Amino acid sequence: NTQKLAWSPDGKLIAYLQGIEPKFNAYMQDCLWVVPAGGGAPRSLTGKLDRAVVSFAFSGDSAAIDIIVEDDDTTYPARVDLGSGSIVRSLAPGPFVVSALSNGGGHTALLKSDDGALAEVFALEDGRLRQLTAHNDTFIAELELGSVETLKFKSKDGTEVHGMMVKPPSFVAGRKYPTLLWIHGGPNGHDEHSLELDGYQFEPQMFAARGFVVLRVNYRGGSGRGGAYAKAIFADWGHKEVEDLLAGVDHLVALGIADPGRLAVGGWSYGGILTDYTIASDGRFKAAISGAGSGNLLATYGSDQYVLQYNSELGPPWRNTALWLKVSYPFFHADRIHTPTLFLGGEKDFNVPIIGGEQMYQSLRTLGVPSQLVVYPGQHHVFTRPSHVKDLADRMSAWLDRFIPAQ
Repeated sequence: NTQKLAWSPDGKLIAYLQGIEPKFNAYMQDCLWVVPAGGGAPRSLTGKLDRAVVSFAFSGDSAAIDIIVEDDDTTYPARVDLGSGSIVRSLAPGPFVVSALSNGGGHTALLKSDDGALAEVFALEDGRLRQLTAHNDTFIAELELGSVETLKFKSKDGTEVHGMMVKPPSFVAGRKYPTLLWIHGGPNGHDEHSLELDGYQFEPQMFAARGFVVLRVNYRGGSGRGGAYAKAIFADWGHKEVEDLLAGVDHLVALGIADPGRLAVGGWSYGGILTDYTIASDGRFKAAISGAGSGNLLATYGSDQYVLQYNSELGPPWRNTALWLKVSYPFFHADRIHTPTLFLGGEKDFNVPIIGGEQMYQSLRTLGVPSQLVVYPGQHHVFTRPSHVKDLADRMSAWLDRFIPAQ
């Protein structure tokens, strides 16, 4: 698909982002292209980069295009020279996230955040940043944040996987901590070095403040590690991702940080789906939180927004029934699950409909596994009503406290 068309200031070029073939719709890596405005062959500018371009803006002289690149656990700005085709990173590498940029009057402004700061406006000048706003300083000064450490470890098949560990603010080296594996959604997308509060980013620091070490894993299927890494789970959901997630848990246990007797798992959206997959694959977790998830993918056909992906990747259920049952194993093998689980979702969610949580809840209740279902009226995939956002945070925290008491 083609999106985000933009004219060059001199009117000679049209730039746009183009995704990969529809077959890999869920593992998009948008590439930057330009085409002459007067007609001619389009030209790919970032095809060899093997990273997704999130946003772009022409320089004032039309000689270059500034881009934002999704890379591992960061998102950084770079510049593409339209003459030579070279791509130069605009800032020194660092654990930060650039979420937007704009060019005008010979100046470049961007939004930047990191593990200790919400997004603020910065001027980008000769490879250096000059902060222009400080809207969130007062709020951040009131918080005691846990430090964030980058992790690298090997999955079951030897694949190198990256992630992050959010430590409690009072972290003491040598002590074992209750540990929460908190799984990002998507699967496209990635956990980043950012404190941004959009989506589901606030939970890691919230749980860390309650004394948990929070593990965030950039499992296969996600972005930031190249096309092959993203497409590795094609038509094989709940397999390699779970191996990657469990390898991260094993890594923290081996380091003597995670207490193997006080492990929890949770996530939202595909993170909720992966929570169901994980507790159906491994019984070590003492509590789970499955937000906007599903364990019966077969039942979602025709009821959510992913029919293009389903038809392209799995094929229609009547043609590939065995494959659909395979990727729905948390529901059809619910008797493997013994982890107390809190299921959550919005009443009006058409991204991952609440039926996904309802079916898993009823399954665990039938099996006698402690479980709870909370449906938020009027809410969609991302909650917007403040009282519901607060209730969600309180319920998730209370669920963990119930099954993994502090020591």
